Order: sequence, then C-alpha cells, then structure tokens
Amino acid sequence: MMIEKIQYAPVAGPEAHQESEEHPGEVAVAEGRPRLKRPPKYAVVLLNDDYTAMEFVVEVLRKYFDKNGDEAIQIMLCIHKQGRGVAGVYTFEIAETKVYQVQEYARSQGFPLKCIMEELSDEKN
Repeated sequence: MMIEKIQYAPVAGPEAHQESEEHPGEVAVAEGRPRLKRPPKYAVVLLNDDYTAMEFVVEVLRKYFDKNGDEAIQIMLCIHKQGRGVAGVYTFEIAETKVYQVQEYARSQGFPLKCIMEELSDEKN
C-alpha cells in the first residue's frame, strides 16, 4: 500500500491557517461549517380599491393565506382604512405564487383587487 503526501491548501483568513504539527512547513486547513444566509423575505400586500367587496377580501385571505375569520377581518379592515394590508410574509417564490393566485382569482370573480409583494429588510426577517 502506497501513501501519498497530502498538500494542504491555504484558506482565506489568518485564523484558518495553522502550521501542521505532523507536517512542519505545511498548512492544515481548519474545517468549519459553511455560513448560510437566510433567504430574503417578501411581504404579500393587498391594496384597497373602490370596487372589490370586503367579503371577497376576507375570502381571499382565508383561502390563499390560511387566515381564520377574525384575522381575515382585521387585515381586511386595515386594507380598507389604511389602503393596504400585509396578508403574509414568504420567500420569493412562494410570495410570487401567492400574488399570481390572488390576482387570477380576483379577475375570474370580476374584482380589480391588486396584490403586490415587497422585499423586507433584514430587521423584519
């Protein structure tokens, strides 16, 4: 059985470089866990208009955002009074799908309900 000499590769950062005790003059690479960044989150926002029925907004919140009756009514009132309301917070792909589903459903029911997504800053994640 033949044993090959292993060359140790340098890794960024001085703390990762330590001279190997077994192999003087060579550098041992410290193994570490990769640092993973959380994916950005997006708020799915429903916008107020003068034509969409309040009952329909509640239906949308229950059907697509899994809100109970009280939560849906509170969000609907926020939309009605403040002009907008957050229906949920999701990763990009899920938020994008929710926006599409809500707008398609609203159009199929004859309502001009607008649904958008907004990226949240890191403090809100």
